[in-house]
Amino acid sequence: MLVSWNTTNACNLFCKHCYRESGVRAAEELNTAEGFKLIDEIARAGFKIMIFSGGEPLMRDDIYELIQYAARSGMRPVLGSNGTLITPGVAADLKGAGAMAVGISLDSTDPAKHDTFRSSTGAWQAAVDGMQACREAGLPFQVHTTVLEWNNEEIEDLTDLSVDMGARGHHIFFMVPAGRAVNIEAETLRAEQYEQLLQRIITKQGRVDIELKPTCAPQFMRIARQMGVNMRFSRGCLAGTSYCIISPRGDVQPCAYLNIPLGNVRQTPFDKIWRENDVLQRLRTLDYSGGCGTCAFKKICGGCRARAYFYHGDYMAEEPWCLYHGRKGF
Repeated sequence: MLVSWNTTNACNLFCKHCYRESGVRAAEELNTAEGFKLIDEIARAGFKIMIFSGGEPLMRDDIYELIQYAARSGMRPVLGSNGTLITPGVAADLKGAGAMAVGISLDSTDPAKHDTFRSSTGAWQAAVDGMQACREAGLPFQVHTTVLEWNNEEIEDLTDLSVDMGARGHHIFFMVPAGRAVNIEAETLRAEQYEQLLQRIITKQGRVDIELKPTCAPQFMRIARQMGVNMRFSRGCLAGTSYCIISPRGDVQPCAYLNIPLGNVRQTPFDKIWRENDVLQRLRTLDYSGGCGTCAFKKICGGCRARAYFYHGDYMAEEPWCLYHGRKGF
């Protein structure tokens, strides 16, 4: 089980696809003491991996204290970052605080394309420098890529770059329209493109030693099974079943892209929300409608619940960008 805490809305970049619409620090973000309390409640709920993200988590002055507290609570703290603020000193401090890994965003092999997507000149080089700093500090890192039509053909090259940089994994995020990403919804991949890219990723996995992980494209589990490839993952969509997210102000929601508030940790302990919330209970039934409901692969796939909500207004509806939808003889 893993949980992501958007520790702050502050960010030094202004990325076109940001689901949190980050940039300026939000009013009334959880303070250090509230962060410690939240970590206690997350540990009590049985979570093993805690992702500190943002915004840019390195914009928080107390990020090292929070990471250290999570490590002492028995969890595995990791960081989700744009990488641009990771100097050799920062990498050493993260490792010293107990961070087990860092995810660093890189969306193109072309610095200019990455910088345009992230709205910041020099962002590509700074992210690559951040990877180098992590490698020299002995802090494991993985590369995170958000895929759209414009960089679809670059994915295998980005995997090769990740290998060359010494990354332990390359996680490919299939964009879900949320936050600023709504403005570029037309650039998302559609069903046939999803299917083809997932097949390419699974094929590429057989040729590299690092872990490749499609994210927000849960049908990769079905495709891997059809291709006869064993993946170490047990399920595609984790929203509300073994994953959720907490906003900078303490609002809990099933995943980063499924913007349905479940409660606020200032009013209700996180572990109580996780255990008792009605939306989470419904997600755990797997009682989907449409093709997802009749699909033989629903237990290992689950369809993207956030994408179903955006396009159908129902988080239990069928995944819109799946070619299969329970069809026989596919």
